Amino acid sequence: MAARFCGIVFFLTLFPTGLNAARPAVNQELSTLFNELWTLDVNRMTPAVDYTISTQGRAGFVNQGNHVVQDHASLPLFSSVNETKLNNINTFSRFTKLLDNYEHSTGTAERVTAEERTEINLFLDAVLETEVMKRAHRYLVSKGKSSSILRLFKSQLHLIWFQLYRRQRNADLDSSGFEHVFVGETKSGTEIVGFHNWVQFYLQEKNSNLDYKGYKARDHDLPDQDDHVLNLQFSWHGLVKPVGSAFIGTSPEFEMALFTVVFLMNTERSTTVLVNIDQCQIELVVIRHGRSLGTAYPKLHSSNSRHIRQDSH
Repeated sequence: MAARFCGIVFFLTLFPTGLNAARPAVNQELSTLFNELWTLDVNRMTPAVDYTISTQGRAGFVNQGNHVVQDHASLPLFSSVNETKLNNINTFSRFTKLLDNYEHSTGTAERVTAEERTEINLFLDAVLETEVMKRAHRYLVSKGKSSSILRLFKSQLHLIWFQLYRRQRNADLDSSGFEHVFVGETKSGTEIVGFHNWVQFYLQEKNSNLDYKGYKARDHDLPDQDDHVLNLQFSWHGLVKPVGSAFIGTSPEFEMALFTVVFLMNTERSTTVLVNIDQCQIELVVIRHGRSLGTAYPKLHSSNSRHIRQDSH
């Protein structure tokens, strides 16, 4: 049976709107584009083949700042991951080399070495070689949002994802879009911010730096091992993320392409786009930090094509 897309693991903190709040209209143009990207994502890992997850129990409600919570998952989220395949896929292998380049505490200056700059360039080169990013690039060029010159588009991606900026006032250059979204940060020693990537989750869990506490879901949208989108709770560096989100199994180029398109197609500080991808309806949330990315994450609205059945009533 084909794997369902809906495995967005929620790593955010609080939804800005209630579950029954009015939703924006589905963006059909971006839905079409993002389904193309989904089909082109040949580097996506296959659930139950390339990795296995164990969602276990439903996590309870936790107030932000509470670091003692009941554990509803005695086992790790990831039962197994095919690391050989992960390491043999160019974008994944170059992606993982970037994950240890950052200080997780905001307010602590980031120092980029020559070796780290090389790693960033090699990663961007690998991403730009994929059909996923090539398609996203063509779309952005057609909309006048990016240059057709590959070198200039690469510089644009670097500005969006890797340009260092201050996340805290009067602090050193301590953050970037890539660090926040894919690596995760801690703020003032009291909360986890960002951290929306499944590979980082797996590696931190494997190294005993992270403890999965259980999934977060409504009764009619319970997760299973085929999901590519999940909602969950976890602790990291002694802090707890009450609710978070991320894609599962998808390639870094797929995630970067989606969020880059949303970022460049809008100029508001905070943008939410509702899209249908495969069997899921999700919101993609992008928040700017000047000309760079402040944060980006998915919010699951419905899975198993439930939104299609509801709309047909």
